[in-house]
Amino acid sequence: MKINQLEIENVKRIKAVKLEPAKDGLTIIGGNNNQGKTSVLDAIAWALGGDKYRPSQAVREGSLIPPNLKVVMDNGLVVERKGKNSDLKVTDPSGKKGGQQLLNEFVNQLALDLPKFMEASGKEKANTLLKIIGVGDQLAALEQQETDQYNRRRAIGQIADQKRKFAAEQPYYPDAPKDIVSATELIKRQQDILAQNGENQRKREQLHQLEQESQRINEELAALLQRQERVLADLETARKSAEDLQDESTAELEASIAGIEEINRKVRANLDKDKAEDDAREYQRQYDELTKDLEDTREQKAALLKTAALPLPELSVEEGELIYKGQKWDNMSGSDRLKVAAAIVRKMNPKCGFVLLDKLEQMDLDTLQEFGQWLEQEGLQAIATRVSTGGECSIIIEEGYVAGQDIPAMPEKKEWKGGAF
Repeated sequence: MKINQLEIENVKRIKAVKLEPAKDGLTIIGGNNNQGKTSVLDAIAWALGGDKYRPSQAVREGSLIPPNLKVVMDNGLVVERKGKNSDLKVTDPSGKKGGQQLLNEFVNQLALDLPKFMEASGKEKANTLLKIIGVGDQLAALEQQETDQYNRRRAIGQIADQKRKFAAEQPYYPDAPKDIVSATELIKRQQDILAQNGENQRKREQLHQLEQESQRINEELAALLQRQERVLADLETARKSAEDLQDESTAELEASIAGIEEINRKVRANLDKDKAEDDAREYQRQYDELTKDLEDTREQKAALLKTAALPLPELSVEEGELIYKGQKWDNMSGSDRLKVAAAIVRKMNPKCGFVLLDKLEQMDLDTLQEFGQWLEQEGLQAIATRVSTGGECSIIIEEGYVAGQDIPAMPEKKEWKGGAF
């Protein structure tokens, strides 16, 4: 719904103003400062939005007549506020009854107070849009998931870096064995060799004894031939057994036992380095997995917004900020900001076909023309104010009246002078 006609009397700075805004596009209320331009917008907001938009000093200063507001919508609905209490009267040509509740069905609160939206934070604007297109909860869940994954990945990455640095700082001894050397095992091997050497010595001593006995037998050969044969046989056997005997040296083992602590220190250092490198690789693996999860979440966010019914092409939300044509809000042109705001207002309540805009003097004429053409193209009506008396203005407000319109006679409050009117 759009505004076909409005009549305002005695509201703030307005004395009497009649206006028929363009159905589509931009209707600019011009004039110098303090002439009543903004009062027109405030009156429309009050008429359609209810008492929460009523100005704190609604009655024009010096007026004896209470405010009178009349707004005619394009479907024939007539909204009036008049009388001492500015009572609301809504006349519906279809016969449908209702007061403010009926107005609330088609009046978008942001359409009446667009600066409230435009002055909100970037996150608040983005949340408004996401709520309108119905993906706010889903996107919030994905963003929380993305934040959690990012934080976990950052923590894992920090640990992985620490592990790599720690591993790089560890000494390494390529000549050291892979496993810790056991002193007990070396000592046992030493004892076994010493035992074997003792057995060898015993056998040598036995040979010596047999040789002595052989000598005695030779001296007594005549009498002891039988015994000699037995001894000779034993002697032959003992000689054969002793021929292949060879003592082993324990010098290497003794050196190993002496240097076992140094060897094991190197082995432990190598094991620590290997463990540190394994830890670093494991945390890098976790980091890579979290990176993939993070990318998947971001792809889900992009897909969610891509399939959502956004109010403007090239409008999106990235990292909690509105993005239009690749630019955040603070980098958008004034015209683009108004386009985004107006489009979001329309999306919020498609029944509302108008917006109120204040202080468009910040726009140059080319930007105004561009914005007006976009409004016409989109079938939107905008009623705006601008500190100007130029040809771009639809009407000019002077001292509470529309310049060029007939000025009705207005009774004024009389001042006390000497105790009489």
